[in-house]
Amino acid sequence: MTRIDIYDSTLRDGAQAQGISYSVEDKIKIVERLDAMGIRYIEAGNPGSNPKDLEFFSRVGSLRLKHARLIAFGSTRKVGISVAEDGNVQSLLQAGVGAVAIFGKCWDYQVTEILRTTLDENLLMIGDTIRYLKQKGMEVVFDAEHFFDGYKANPEYALRTLAAAADAGADSLCLCDTNGGSFPEDVLTVVGAVAKRFARPIGIHCHNDGELAVANTLMAVKAGATQVQGTINGIGERCGNANLCSIIPNLQLKLGYDCIPQENLEKLTPLAHFVSEIANMTPNEKAAFVGKHAFAHKGGMHIDAVRKSPTSYEHINPEAVGNSRAVLMSEVAGRSTLLTRINTIDSSLTRDSPETRQVMDRLKQLEYEGYQFETAESSFELVVRKVLGKYQPFFDLKEFKVVATEPAANGVNSIAMIKIRVGDLEEITAAEGDGPVNALDMAMRKALERFYPAIKEVKLTDYKVRVLNSDAASAAKVRVLIESSDHLENWTTIGVSTDIINASWLALVDAVEYKLVRDQERLAKR
Repeated sequence: MTRIDIYDSTLRDGAQAQGISYSVEDKIKIVERLDAMGIRYIEAGNPGSNPKDLEFFSRVGSLRLKHARLIAFGSTRKVGISVAEDGNVQSLLQAGVGAVAIFGKCWDYQVTEILRTTLDENLLMIGDTIRYLKQKGMEVVFDAEHFFDGYKANPEYALRTLAAAADAGADSLCLCDTNGGSFPEDVLTVVGAVAKRFARPIGIHCHNDGELAVANTLMAVKAGATQVQGTINGIGERCGNANLCSIIPNLQLKLGYDCIPQENLEKLTPLAHFVSEIANMTPNEKAAFVGKHAFAHKGGMHIDAVRKSPTSYEHINPEAVGNSRAVLMSEVAGRSTLLTRINTIDSSLTRDSPETRQVMDRLKQLEYEGYQFETAESSFELVVRKVLGKYQPFFDLKEFKVVATEPAANGVNSIAMIKIRVGDLEEITAAEGDGPVNALDMAMRKALERFYPAIKEVKLTDYKVRVLNSDAASAAKVRVLIESSDHLENWTTIGVSTDIINASWLALVDAVEYKLVRDQERLAKR
């Protein structure tokens, strides 16, 4: 089995994506997870570019990594000075790691118009820098920037840049599709030619501007590349980088290459979600292999087929990459699908039970009104319980009132007052908040925590609003989705109304009651 060295640039190239700014602690946490995954190289940053990366390299040396080798990233020496005089090159040595990646220009246009120097001077810059670092005992990866554009424009010069790096002792030559505009057949041809010419490992670094970064990377490997650069979730500048979460399983599960330890593949989906969380990005639910919807089935015929033979609509076993099959509850789901969920609440019901039909009818009515349960299965479960008579409200709302005032003072612009009944007791409370929904949430918690202290564990982690019938203007219905979590799980609930506050209230109530139902069930199993 051919080994492919996975080279992760989430912390360097990924950090250039809009909206991402890692703290030093963030970077250390990601390094630990990448190492646990079995990644061979971690490009951790450019120590000469900012104080944050300098601090990171001063701290990361204390980590005991099992699989990964850290790489400091930098450029060839500047025009007209020696390597010893170049502060950025010196910072690579000060980073305290044993490997560096040096990028150099391979497109003659970039050399003359961007660097504003001669083609020969650029070759010297590449050779001088790599030779100097090799003399210091460093492993050197040469990142051939704009290689594919350079090869297209002037193949002779592009190959001379690689020769300059190889002659100076570069350990590997990584061909970069920096503009992300190459096609797979071009990559296959060019990488194949380079691999035959240079007797050293060839790498590939693709950007996704043409939505072809993964395809181009796979073609490069087929042509002889043995080092693959990319980022977790494909994050990066502009349209992003090659997505390692797609590349690794394609190479390992489908093409038979050895990328990471086989037993670590099931860590892929958790890793993807972890990096999204650290980067403060919403996970791409439709992402191949690791997305929430990657193995989600909604149509009744599809679901029936998957139950009989998963390969009918799944290209791999979801568990192989740490994901799971999702059978979505919707108006197009069949009765068998619905029954599976109903049986988790009442195992005695069958496909032909009248209660099964009642649940299906209620579900279709709610979806007609604007509810959508494939992303709010916690609310779906509560609907089923209500139809089956297996639901006892934990509290009754008597009334609530929300008052909003502007301008806000110290982030507070709303007050909510609420009256609830729990058993024979009534509770009236009020709370301030940053917006009416926040105030209502705070007031509800304040009223209920006296009776149900576990509510303190619940955190609202996401809040989404969608207008359903925009032609009705301000009288339109809205759908509110609320994601909540405690120390054990995450769940999503839904509310629909022409009043956004009421829709939010419905979703908030479901969120709290789902938590209490789950706690009640756990207690009963003890």
